[in-house]
Amino acid sequence: MREQCQLQSRIEHRLEVRRQQRLHRQVAAFSHQDGLITDSGNRQFANFSGNDYLGLAQDASLIKAWQEGLSLYGAGSTASPLVTGFSKAHQFLEDKLCNWLGFDRAILFNSGFSANQAVIFSLLEKGDLLLQDKLNHASLMEAGMLSEATMKRFPHNDVTKLGALLQKAGSPTLTATEGVFSMDGDLSPLADVKAQCEAHGSWLMVDDAHGCGILGEDGRGSSNHAGIKPDILIVTFGKAFGMMGAAVLCSESVHDYLTQFARHYVYSTAMPPAQAHALTQAVEVISTQSWRREKLASLSELFHSSLADASEVIPTVTPIKPVVLGDVERMQIAATSLKASGFWTGAIRPPTVPANSSRLRITLSVNQTESQVKALAETLSQILREVS
Repeated sequence: MREQCQLQSRIEHRLEVRRQQRLHRQVAAFSHQDGLITDSGNRQFANFSGNDYLGLAQDASLIKAWQEGLSLYGAGSTASPLVTGFSKAHQFLEDKLCNWLGFDRAILFNSGFSANQAVIFSLLEKGDLLLQDKLNHASLMEAGMLSEATMKRFPHNDVTKLGALLQKAGSPTLTATEGVFSMDGDLSPLADVKAQCEAHGSWLMVDDAHGCGILGEDGRGSSNHAGIKPDILIVTFGKAFGMMGAAVLCSESVHDYLTQFARHYVYSTAMPPAQAHALTQAVEVISTQSWRREKLASLSELFHSSLADASEVIPTVTPIKPVVLGDVERMQIAATSLKASGFWTGAIRPPTVPANSSRLRITLSVNQTESQVKALAETLSQILREVS
C-alpha cells in the first residue's frame, strides 16, 4: 500500500505541475466530414489541424476499397505476419509500394512509431553510432535513447556539424532524419545529408511521414524531391494516405534481417488485410491524382500571400504552416480566439516543441476551400495584432 500511495502522490504532483505550466493536454471526441469537425457539444469548426493533407480519409474510393477488403478477407488478420497473419492483400500493398517508390522490398507495421523503433532497435548494437537531427520525431528520439547504440544529435539541418560527427565516427553508423519536419514544415537538405553519409560510410534513414504523397514526382516524397535514395525509407499511412500504419522500404537483405529480428513485427498481429487492400487503393490515388498536390500548392500560396506581413507565420512549401508565438499563454489566447471564430488549429507547446517556441500548427488540406483559407488568414491576421 505504501508504494501505491507514493505512486499516486507522484502522479498527482506531476499532473498539477503540468496544469500550472499551462501544458496540460486532454483528449476530445470529434466527428469528421468534408473538412469540418464537430465536437461533443455539436459545435462545428473548419479543420486546420489534421494531417489528412490529400483529403483521403473520407475519399469514396478508399471507403469502397476497405468495404471490398472486408468482404474478401474478413475483419482481421488473426495472427502475426510470421504465423498466418500475412495475406495476399499485404503482399499486393508491399509490391505496390516497392514499384512506386523504387525499393526492393517493403515490410509493413501497424504505426510509424513502431516502424521507426523496430529499425533502430534491430539494426544497431552496442558500440554503434546513431546520428539524429535534433528536431526528429519522438519515436526516433526515444528509440535512440533506449537503443544500446550511442546516440548523438546534430543541430537542425546542420550538414556541416553532421559531417564533423561522421568524420569522427569509428563504428557502424546510421544517420536518421525526417524528410519534412512535422512541427516546422521545413525540409531536410537530403541531398547534402546523403552526400555526407556516402563520404563517411554511414547509412541514411529517412522518416518521410509528412512528405510521402505531397512532394516529388507522382507524390513519391522528400527523397525523390531531393533526387536521392536513402538506404531505409519510412512511409507512414496516417497522414497523406488518410489511414494508419507504416512501411519500411529497404533492400532485400534488410527486409530479411528485420523479419528475423524486428520484435515489433515478429510479435505484433498483422494489420487487417482489408486495411492493406484499402491502402493499395490509396497508393493508386496518390500516385495518379496530381490535382490534389496542385490544389495544396494553390492553397499554400494563398495562405502565405494573405499573411505576408505576419512575421510569426513561417513560410513553407508543405501543408504544415507554423505560426510561432513563443509564449504558451499567447499561443493559447490565439488558439482560443480562432476557435471562437470557427477555426480549429493545432495548439502546440513544450515538450512537443522546444521551450519558448509554442505555436499554432496550421495544416492545409484538399478538403478546404479557398474561401475558408482566406477567412482563416483574415481572422488570424487580426488576432496576431491583438496578441502582439
